[in-house]
Amino acid sequence: MNGSGAAGAALPELLAPAGGLDQMLAAVAAGADAIYAGLGGYNARVSAHGFTDDEFARGCAVAHAHGVRVYVTLNVFVFDDELADAVALGAHAYALGADALIVADAGLACALRAAIPGVEIHLSTQAGVHSEGAVRLAADELGVERVTTARELTVDEIAALCATGMPIEVFCHGAICIGYSGACEFSALRRARSAMRGDCTQPCRLAYDLVDEAGESVVSVEGDRLLCPRDYLGIAHLPELVAAGVASLKIEGRMKNPDYVFNVVQVWRRALDMVRDGAWEPDIVAELERELGRSFNRGFTDAYLRGRSGAELMSFERAINQGVRVGRLVAVGYEEVTVELDAAVAAGDTLEIRFYPGADARPDVPKRWPQVPCPGDAAAGECVVVHCKRKVDTGCEVYLIRSAGVLEQTATALERMRAEADTAVPVERTVEVLPFEGGTVDDDASTGELMESPEQGVPARVAFAWQLMDTDPHDELDLSDATVVLDEVCRVGDAERTRSLMRRAGRVVCRNLGQVAMARELGVMFDVAAPVFCANRATFTWLRGLGAGRVYLPAELLGNDAERIAELAAEPGVLGPVDADRPELMVCEHCLLTAEGVCATDATGQVRCRDCLRRRQVCYLVERDGTRLPVAIDACGRTRIILS
Repeated sequence: MNGSGAAGAALPELLAPAGGLDQMLAAVAAGADAIYAGLGGYNARVSAHGFTDDEFARGCAVAHAHGVRVYVTLNVFVFDDELADAVALGAHAYALGADALIVADAGLACALRAAIPGVEIHLSTQAGVHSEGAVRLAADELGVERVTTARELTVDEIAALCATGMPIEVFCHGAICIGYSGACEFSALRRARSAMRGDCTQPCRLAYDLVDEAGESVVSVEGDRLLCPRDYLGIAHLPELVAAGVASLKIEGRMKNPDYVFNVVQVWRRALDMVRDGAWEPDIVAELERELGRSFNRGFTDAYLRGRSGAELMSFERAINQGVRVGRLVAVGYEEVTVELDAAVAAGDTLEIRFYPGADARPDVPKRWPQVPCPGDAAAGECVVVHCKRKVDTGCEVYLIRSAGVLEQTATALERMRAEADTAVPVERTVEVLPFEGGTVDDDASTGELMESPEQGVPARVAFAWQLMDTDPHDELDLSDATVVLDEVCRVGDAERTRSLMRRAGRVVCRNLGQVAMARELGVMFDVAAPVFCANRATFTWLRGLGAGRVYLPAELLGNDAERIAELAAEPGVLGPVDADRPELMVCEHCLLTAEGVCATDATGQVRCRDCLRRRQVCYLVERDGTRLPVAIDACGRTRIILS
């Protein structure tokens, strides 16, 4: 399916999610080039339906018959006692027909590489790759064949990563974690269920308040979903992404239904084919977005691709399906309403009427918006009369939240594909699994140029880089007596400041693979800490081999998994959390203070986070149970939510 695209660039692979066999078949029918799916327990969506071995093997056979590749997600962080089982699962996936494995844990990647000759490994977005240095480190030191980057990157940043020559996979559509992937311990530390283990409780989708030091709410936006972002939609930037040299466009959604997979994939397939054929026109974007809106979405945003991360990113009002606008009410009668349409609807569509009762409404007025069936087909510009018993007013907007047409198209495609799957003959592969070391530290055998004893040259004073942005705004303080804990994020805009800190600090703690690459390049002494996540001795061995002196364990491991990591924690040079006194629950590019209202700008119209007075004030994120979580906004406008 691949061809030439914008400016002669190769057309990216269209990569679709599959939580089960029907989703896999729907993706194939809709025109996906590749599919990613979980198999077994070592994946970041443990609650997805999943596959039996027979279903997965037949699904792979059907996919391969259509020229579609299949990748298996092993993208959680594993413990020592799980490493052999995770490798065996990877080999089993290969035997059933998988073409590549998606991995986040460096130790598991090393073990897979050693145990399965010729295994193709893709580095997951959970590994937190934000920079060219991180991409090159992943290629040179892990030997991965592809890197999936952070969702927060701009088009220009993505293009720079593609220029390294490493195949780069980017998300193009679907749900967004508001925290940087791989840098969120919110669910683990507040609910004892780890996102790093595929068991996230999605705290970002819950209701919160934001209060000042006196406990008064400072929220001015409509809604209380203060951490809930809209869904990612990059289709307006498709020609730019193609021209940038992106290798794969990834659709999020392994928890979604087959109709979601079918509709979203077919729309993106159409868009890619238009770019290939030179038929792309900017005017088509609105139509494509409307077609995509017929499937589950929380509203859409392309803010990250444009370098924005303010309130426009967020879905403050609700964390559930928003659908797509199709009209407004122009008349209200007895148990029926008239909708003037600005988009076509079909018989059987589910419509939602956005009625806001108002502050003076009676307590018995339902707070949920009425959902009503559409009685017949109608085109844009026409009116349709809909049965509705609930109180609503003229002027209310009407949204389509479930498309009968999409459901019918999906059912027809699945009937055909299931018949094909029933007769598919899986290819039996023999996968050789070689013995591998589970990960023990051997300093003599290490290749790290900066290898040292764990406590060599450790300054007693500790400073956090994000706080130094205010106390050392001109990068001039002498930090030779300090260990500087670097930020969790290392993007293009962070590089100059990070290099300055590395040159001036007595020692640094790297919290990102890009920083590790930078420290090795500069020849400075460094330790590592989460989000460079270490849960097993194989990862510890790899990090020591890179030159890390000490490794700080994530807070969630000591809180929830202390027994399982006891041997790792006893290794020389392994320490507790780098932020043990006030562990961070989450770091995100979005500034939470935008819930207070529009940001102030300077004379040129630019937002200057460094000069923002709001972030100088004490504020707390308040959970439903009344727990107050301190919020810190740094000079870059990034939010850190802290466990008090």
